[in-house]
Amino acid sequence: MDSVPFHDGNIHKILETRYLDTRLDVNHSLQTHSSLIRRLSQERELEGHLGCVNAVAWNSKGSLLISGSDDTRINIWSYSGRKLLHSIDTGHTANIFCTKFVPETSDELVVSGAGDAEVRLFNTTRLSGRGFSEDAIAPSALYQCHTRRVKKLAVENGNPNVVWSASEDGTLRQHDFREGTSCPPAGSSHQECQNVLLDLRSGAKRSLADPPKQVLALKSFDISSTRPHLLLVGGSDAFARLYDRRMLPPLSSCRKRMSPPPCVNYFCPMHLSERGHPSLHLTHVTFSPDGQEVLLSYSGEHVYLMNVNHGGVNEVQYTSGDVSKLMTYSPTTNGVELHPFASNVSPNGFPIKKNIAAKLDKCRKLIKFAKKSLDEGIPYYGIEACNEVLNGYSHIIEPDLKHECLCTRATLLLKRKWKNDAYMALRDSYAARKIDNSSYKALYYMSEALSQLGRHKEALDFAVASHSLAPSKPEVAERVETVKKDIALAEAEKNSKTDNGSSRFDDQGRRILSLSDILYRSEANSDASQDGPRSERDDSDYDEILELNFEPSISGDEEHDLESNIRHGSLNLRFHRRGARENAGGNDSCESPSSSSPNSRVSYQPEAAVDMKQRFVGHCNVGTDIKQASFLGQNGEYVASGSDDGRWFIWEKRTGRLIKMLNGDQSVVNCVQCHPFDFVVATSGIDSTIKIWTPSAPVPSSVAGGSAGPETGDVLVAMESNQQKLSRNRDSILPFELLEPFRMPEFPEGSLRLRPFECAQS
Repeated sequence: MDSVPFHDGNIHKILETRYLDTRLDVNHSLQTHSSLIRRLSQERELEGHLGCVNAVAWNSKGSLLISGSDDTRINIWSYSGRKLLHSIDTGHTANIFCTKFVPETSDELVVSGAGDAEVRLFNTTRLSGRGFSEDAIAPSALYQCHTRRVKKLAVENGNPNVVWSASEDGTLRQHDFREGTSCPPAGSSHQECQNVLLDLRSGAKRSLADPPKQVLALKSFDISSTRPHLLLVGGSDAFARLYDRRMLPPLSSCRKRMSPPPCVNYFCPMHLSERGHPSLHLTHVTFSPDGQEVLLSYSGEHVYLMNVNHGGVNEVQYTSGDVSKLMTYSPTTNGVELHPFASNVSPNGFPIKKNIAAKLDKCRKLIKFAKKSLDEGIPYYGIEACNEVLNGYSHIIEPDLKHECLCTRATLLLKRKWKNDAYMALRDSYAARKIDNSSYKALYYMSEALSQLGRHKEALDFAVASHSLAPSKPEVAERVETVKKDIALAEAEKNSKTDNGSSRFDDQGRRILSLSDILYRSEANSDASQDGPRSERDDSDYDEILELNFEPSISGDEEHDLESNIRHGSLNLRFHRRGARENAGGNDSCESPSSSSPNSRVSYQPEAAVDMKQRFVGHCNVGTDIKQASFLGQNGEYVASGSDDGRWFIWEKRTGRLIKMLNGDQSVVNCVQCHPFDFVVATSGIDSTIKIWTPSAPVPSSVAGGSAGPETGDVLVAMESNQQKLSRNRDSILPFELLEPFRMPEFPEGSLRLRPFECAQS
């Protein structure tokens, strides 16, 4: 597929246009042109940290780069000289997860957020010299109002007085430097801080249809650069939320748990909106440079692109009932009977022009290539060919050609069987059926997709419907019989589990719980309270939380085993258990406020959500919860993400086509940040260094190596390996003796520290 050109045009023609047209857009197009991306290679490795580098960010002019690390230091680097200017000992007592330059301050003010739940502001003019500072610099402002890790900071262009912080305690806070340099004020508790902009401690949803109840541990947050009143937040569930700051209530304290304010939009791929799997959460959310799109990166999932719905109507908006409609057979689609389409005329009824005819001929060749790749057993390149047709030329292709392409891509997806490919095939088959309801193929592929998803009864309905349209096709009759066997086998397995017991027990007959059983036990308790009273108290008056964090070691005593990909460190389990009487006292925590949520007392009306318009696959995101997905360039025409295999990936946004894969870390790449004007990219991860990438390779290619390793020749091998990691079961079985203390009501709040501990990055 390297022979298929990209959609950003010929770079030589763009250069010629620049002399005739002085518009800024020309330079924007040059910044991240596909020919430059394919020449990306590592230019420099910046050394200066002693631990994992969890955050990198450019200043507005692009002259400085700031980074934060597990070593609790902030480093400031010169872009032109590629060297360390300042290293600040921040005084944080835990890993730094985020750091920013404060705008309109001549880059003198920098801010950091860390795992110690603190936000610290520093004035770099107080530094004595360059390089490492012997003594810790006193912060200009110190905010200690969060109760859990601060995962993200945001600033507003043109605003030098305010910084926003998002924390795993479920609150988004607004810190105004003009109102004070410390929080909470001396002699008061953190509950009295009047800086809570968003209280989402009752904001997490298991599915689109469920009311928000649990704490939404915030992982990421962004402010639109074009419309700064719009806020995008993502956390410990599957839904990103868009808020209009002008419509939010006044700043408040966290003394009383508030119901989550209404958001402008929910964003979530439809196939992820109904699962409610406890491990599914967002690791990064961001706006596109023009503010018209958002990018979501999921743990254990892919990266998704969506439109910002600011007009009240969106062509890809759905409700909770649409998922079941998609999987349920009906003679009509969207309530309208569909008829065969005659495709012997152009879509607009006018004669097809020569250039359009050439494009249509190209589409036919791409579909032919896709079918050939199916026969050859290499579905990936066939899917890319279909993506090129459907995403690049859908506005000109005839419906019958589109139907053929959709069915072909569905077949390829079902054969590839990467994570969620069956859902994508289901969507394609549904779209094909809307074009031509008399074709048996769409029904056939919907049946096969549902079978792969374990929805055998629904699969049988579509198989029977397909057979009624094509009774002479032997493969269709065979599909009906196959689904019937699948149903019988599933029933037999179900009965076997009922007889033998599905739970695992130890030698003394006690059930061995999985990690998810314990981590999300409070969620199950909430469900049980809906079926019947669990106690005389309301469920929301009783919080039971268990945290599990793995802290990788940065010392020389515990090294990284490169062969087995094992990280050494410590496992931390924290247990919190509070009742209504405790919460009513003076020492109550912001984590477990006293008032019960009103969500359990009123009828909940599920909101609609915005569905994906593009999916980016190939990377792996399960090992860390700070992995970024970013737009590259001022036009945002390309998308990049780090990966657990030590690589980072670049896709063409329009088609989802992978354009570049680069080795960037010995273990994991977490951060990818493009320079604001030049085509220079900074990446960081588990390594203690920052890599600087420029289009300096002599020959364009789809892969690139660096200090972390040589070029990877086979892109498909790397992508297949990542997909296998994504599909693994992440639940770990822990011995009953370890978990038994957490079942005791009298177990005190505190932490259980296990060391040493080895954690495989799956």
